[in-house]
Amino acid sequence: MRTGTNHLFIPGPTNVPEDVRMAMNVAMQDQRGPEFGALTLGILADLRQVFRTTTGQVMLFPGSGTGAWEAAITNTLNPGDRVLMARHGQFSTLWAEMATRLGLVVDVIDVAWGAGVPVSEFMRRLAADRKGEIKAVFVTHNETATGVTSDVAAVRRVLDDCFHDALLFVDGVSSVGSIDFRMDDWGVDLAVTGSQKGLMCPAGLGILGVSEKAMAASEKSTMRRAYFEFRDMGATTKTGYFPYTPPTQILHGLRRALDRINAEGLDNVIARHARLAEGVRRGVAAWGLMTCAEHPSLASNTVTAIRVPDGVDAREVIRIGYERYNASFGSGLARLAGKVFRIGHLGDLNEGMCLTALSVAEMALVEAGADIEFGSGVAAAQAWYAQGRMAQATLRMAAE
Repeated sequence: MRTGTNHLFIPGPTNVPEDVRMAMNVAMQDQRGPEFGALTLGILADLRQVFRTTTGQVMLFPGSGTGAWEAAITNTLNPGDRVLMARHGQFSTLWAEMATRLGLVVDVIDVAWGAGVPVSEFMRRLAADRKGEIKAVFVTHNETATGVTSDVAAVRRVLDDCFHDALLFVDGVSSVGSIDFRMDDWGVDLAVTGSQKGLMCPAGLGILGVSEKAMAASEKSTMRRAYFEFRDMGATTKTGYFPYTPPTQILHGLRRALDRINAEGLDNVIARHARLAEGVRRGVAAWGLMTCAEHPSLASNTVTAIRVPDGVDAREVIRIGYERYNASFGSGLARLAGKVFRIGHLGDLNEGMCLTALSVAEMALVEAGADIEFGSGVAAAQAWYAQGRMAQATLRMAAE
């Protein structure tokens, strides 16, 4: 029997704050009743601010981010359409597989797992597409498997520079609400996320931002769909009522989670994630280990994938962390199995939690055979966090 709290350091589902959990502890209610629509409409309005869109719609599909992927594809594209995407991690790979299974012709660019979206190659292919055969470009904003964040704004610039009319799809499952995301400024047509990561709720909602251009495309799309029909779900954005039974308790939790984001301020939430992530990365560097991200400019502020030394199995690090120290780390997925373990640092998170993750990881690494010095990673992160707190205190004093 384990005592104490299980320390959850996976990149999702993330920790659910206590007040969010308590907000879900409500009696069942009539989803057709007069109060329910107001609840949903308030949530949709605040989610538009999180997506940073004033012109797009937000839709809530009971399901997951994967369900929102499928909704985005089936409502805006047609069988046989060509789409352009890159494979550089497990989730971009799964998205490509889904597109193929749904009948799209997928032009895939394979790059190293640890690289970002190949913007230059996207530009070359889009510039060569004189007849506009490519109907959509897919970008995994934050590849959760590798801890890599790609430049969505750069892809939009490429589309504009090539005068290309393709829809821009973005997987923001582990970025929206944690990393800077700007749907309108970046010209994103379909933005996918879920309730269980930066939005600090249980899994159960696929959340989709839809531009006016994408809504227009949905009127001409001939893909088969039923549950994920935009026409049905679009009414929710006007009335607050769903075409089928919604996960009422999760909606109450999401309402409280959005209140938390609003109270902290979205810009402050993003800055907090950047500060905490940098501390984790400094800890990893102090161990003498490398992250999966090929360059610091690609490093994710929501998850760090850590390459273990030769002779050390990352699966052992994860096992030891869980069995001996009651801490859960993310595993290496697919080709990264045994080579990396991941520390998720998103959602309801502070310095103490990150320091705990580094401390437990140090013990698990050493027990798994890594030659690192106890306290080295923790000390490096502590120094960074202390520096940041002192700088904040100085700014507050100056403001006063």
